[in-house]
Amino acid sequence: MAKSVMVMGTSSHVGKSVLATAFCRIFRQDGFDVAPFKVQNMSRNSAVTPDGLEISRAQAVQAEAAGVKPNVHMNPILLKPTDGRSSQVVLQGQVYRHDSAAVYMHSHKEDLWRAAQQSYQYLAEHFQVIVMEGAGSPVEMNLKARDLANMRAAQMADASVVLVADIERGGVFASVIGTLALLEPEERVRVKGIIINKFRGDPELFDDGVRYLEERTGIPVLGVVPYFPDIGIDEEDSMGLDSPRYQSRGHGLRIAIIPLPHLANFTDVDPLFWELQTAPFFCRQPQDVAAADAIVIPGSKNTMEDLAWLHREGWAEALQAARAQKRPILGICGGYQMLGLVVRDPEAFESHRGAVAGLGWIPTETTLLSPKRTTWVEGRLAPAWGGSPVKGYEIHMGHSRLLEPVGSLAQVRAQRDMHDWSEGAVLGDLDVVGTYLHGILDNTGFRELWLNRARRQTGAPAVHTRISVSEMREQAYDRLATLVRGHLRLDELYEAMGLHPSRGSGAPSR
Repeated sequence: MAKSVMVMGTSSHVGKSVLATAFCRIFRQDGFDVAPFKVQNMSRNSAVTPDGLEISRAQAVQAEAAGVKPNVHMNPILLKPTDGRSSQVVLQGQVYRHDSAAVYMHSHKEDLWRAAQQSYQYLAEHFQVIVMEGAGSPVEMNLKARDLANMRAAQMADASVVLVADIERGGVFASVIGTLALLEPEERVRVKGIIINKFRGDPELFDDGVRYLEERTGIPVLGVVPYFPDIGIDEEDSMGLDSPRYQSRGHGLRIAIIPLPHLANFTDVDPLFWELQTAPFFCRQPQDVAAADAIVIPGSKNTMEDLAWLHREGWAEALQAARAQKRPILGICGGYQMLGLVVRDPEAFESHRGAVAGLGWIPTETTLLSPKRTTWVEGRLAPAWGGSPVKGYEIHMGHSRLLEPVGSLAQVRAQRDMHDWSEGAVLGDLDVVGTYLHGILDNTGFRELWLNRARRQTGAPAVHTRISVSEMREQAYDRLATLVRGHLRLDELYEAMGLHPSRGSGAPSR
């Protein structure tokens, strides 16, 4: 049976996902077959498994760090907020129901718990080590009785728990000691170590703090992990948009990203921030679009409401002005749907508006239909665009019907299908591009083509990109593992878990 370690936090956004990713890579480096597991995640940033099922992007990233293919059992429950009051519930990769926050919170969720147990059992039978991740805090007392993602999951897996606190937020002693005080005795005994995260400056300055926490709690502080501004792995949710990665460098090709209220899969734009001669930025107001050399309209979990927002708040006018100046515009998934003539929602999956006019450029009508399409596809860009390889994944409920012929972006096929189809739509010389492919900018050939189209418009010379997204991510996982190894006493964690790595854990001395 697998050994499990669970990364819990004193609150949300303390670094649980990043540390769980680090553990996945460390266990892999130390000779174990390892898999991530999070019972329940709430995020609009999702991924598709090779068999066409949907999980959180965070667990897909952790699987990549672990060197294994993502599967649906790594995140059996995914909540995708559609507005401020309700979410789509995805159970073991497929849409299960839509719930208001109140209904979901007060339900006992035994059907979901049974699925979570089945998923954990599957992983435990196929892997040696399971790196589990909690959600928020394990001691939200108004939620604790119905909480599936924290101590109930740890008890199911007989997991060793490490408690993570973010010192940058302040109040680290209160957050650690308060969290432990609110745990039941049988829960508290599972906590094998404390990690202080995001420390700025000389960690020796916190030696007195380490001693105080250990004396007060009787639990070892496994280490003090320094603050690192951008390790280069995908963020779990939109809170990550505040990270240094997404701050404009102020020089290079200016690429405006429209900040949709229901922004989804925003990591699609990450490769733009990695290019050395680009200056992508998230707009704050419609006037910011005028400063852009190119524009991305990203994905949305509520295309209807976000499209209405574009019209209501002046973004549509700003985009029309950019279009008139032939600034290249890329729409991805929901952004693609917005480029058309109209989006309809006859069954009110996202909104009660019924229909919302699009930006009117691509001659398509989109209707939101069930079931949701989730699949990996691969193929080649159309000959007009060089024919280079392209791959990505689709997650959408809308079907877009072309009313008159336009150029396609690529010829692709799903991994489970035998026939090709024309994907996406292109107007002019890449003036407007719409695609359902998440990850389209990961493809070096397309990214270089689209960025150089924008450079031509500004009179700048073309640039040959040398960035491989997959290589950069692999390097980022290794950097993260090295950093964490250098600041944690991993030998104590291995001992608590009853594990013996095939190579030294590199644990620092105190």
